[in-house]
Amino acid sequence: MKTRISIWLLSSVLLLMSFATQGNIDEVIGALKSGSVSELSKYIEDNVEITLPDKSNNYSKAQAGLVLKDFFSNSGVKSFDVKHKGDGPGGQFCVGTLVTKNGNYRTNVFMKVKGNKQIVKEIRFQSVQ
Repeated sequence: MKTRISIWLLSSVLLLMSFATQGNIDEVIGALKSGSVSELSKYIEDNVEITLPDKSNNYSKAQAGLVLKDFFSNSGVKSFDVKHKGDGPGGQFCVGTLVTKNGNYRTNVFMKVKGNKQIVKEIRFQSVQ
């Protein structure tokens, strides 16, 4: 009987943990939809790779915030349309289109597990013709 209860408790904890990490990608998507760098920064890794149409580099968290703020404000973010999201071997990802006043950008976000939370490891913005 104790074994069944232990298995049930372990299964419940694992199930709840899977729902908790799923929320992180949804919160990142929400930040992209609103163009909120402050919300997005909550999930950015200490060092993150950012690829923009005119440059690509690894940035510290502080630098990444400035680069994204500049990109979002110059582009005029209108919305973000999710095309696909899911779980990969090391974390979560999403693919979508960032709609701005200056054009649309195919956007890829890659997250990984660090400790007990998901963090953004890479963001790519590619201009869509």
